[in-house]
This record gives sequence, structure tokens and C-alpha cells, in this order.
Amino acid sequence: MSLTDRRTCTAFDHHRLIASGPLADVALAVKRTLEAGATGPVLIFDDRDSRQIELDFRGSADDVLARLAHPDVAPATVTRGPGRPKLGVVPREVTLLPRHWDWLGQQPGGASAVLRRLVEQALRGNGAKERARQAVESFDRFMQATAGDLPGYEEASRAFYRGERAQFGTLTSAWPADLRTHLLRLGAIAWDEQADVVASST
Repeated sequence: MSLTDRRTCTAFDHHRLIASGPLADVALAVKRTLEAGATGPVLIFDDRDSRQIELDFRGSADDVLARLAHPDVAPATVTRGPGRPKLGVVPREVTLLPRHWDWLGQQPGGASAVLRRLVEQALRGNGAKERARQAVESFDRFMQATAGDLPGYEEASRAFYRGERAQFGTLTSAWPADLRTHLLRLGAIAWDEQADVVASST
């Protein structure tokens, strides 16, 4: 099974929810919707970050699933350089000043191990802020892609960024139900993550 198969996502036919769940299930639901004459645009969003997922719906349902199971470049077939492939270590160039290299060279485990530890420490220390940032970006991506043509979009966007939950609900009350439900869910996640950041800093 490819990594792609383990993703969950949500698909819309314009403002109408098609399906939400594992990518394979959603792909089949989208294919049926397209074959039934969906007016679109039909968009599939990754539930992790609301980035759009592009799929090839040509052929039969089995063809679509086969392409999901065997993408053009599967993670297992990517050629990697030195490192520990099981951990997904990817070599890339790092540019540092001479004194930085000197310091790294004096640390146990080598430069790569030290850099990994420093990154992990930074991720743990800024975890709440990073989650909040990602949640806000996820909401913004989805809202821009699906609600830009709806009345009150700009006002609703400003209410979201000000953290005005009740006002956001009021401004979107007349929006299509499926779209509004998904937006409120994403918005609640973002607001809660931002509240955690504020709580952790006090």
C-alpha cells in the first residue's frame, strides 16, 4: 500500500459535499459524481492541510484505484543518498559559517546528528505555534478555494482572523450548508490551536 492510500480527504462538487474519508473511498465517490454529470468545480482537499489533491479519473474505477496504489514515483522507490533510508533521511545542502562547522565538528555523533537534534528540539519548543500556523493556513486555503464567490466573504475572512466566532457564524449563516459545516470545523480547530498558544505563553 502506498502512503497516498493512507491519506484522508474531503471532496466537494462546488459547494456540495461529495464524500469525506480515506482517499480511495473519496476517489471512487468523486468518479461516480463526475460520471453522473457533476457541474463542478470538483475539488479534493487533503484533510491535513487543505491542499488540493489532483487525481486521474480516466478509465474504470479499478484503473483509478490502481493509480492510487502505484503512483508514478512511490515513496519506496525514491532513490536516496547516504543516511538511514528507513527513517526517510534525505540529503540536502546546508550552508553555514566556518565557526558553525567548527562547532558541529566538535559535537558527538557528527554534524547531521547534531542538526537533527536541534531541529527536533525546536519543533518541540514551538509545537503549539506551528500547529496554530498550520491550522490557520489550512482554513485559509480551503476558504479561498471554495468560498471566494460567496456574499460576505471578505467580512467573514476578517472575522475569522480576529477570532470572532459568533460573528463568523452570523456572516456565513446563509452559505451552503455542507461548505459552512466544513469551514466551521476548520475554523474551530484553528481558533482552539491559537488559544493553546496564548495559554502556553501566560
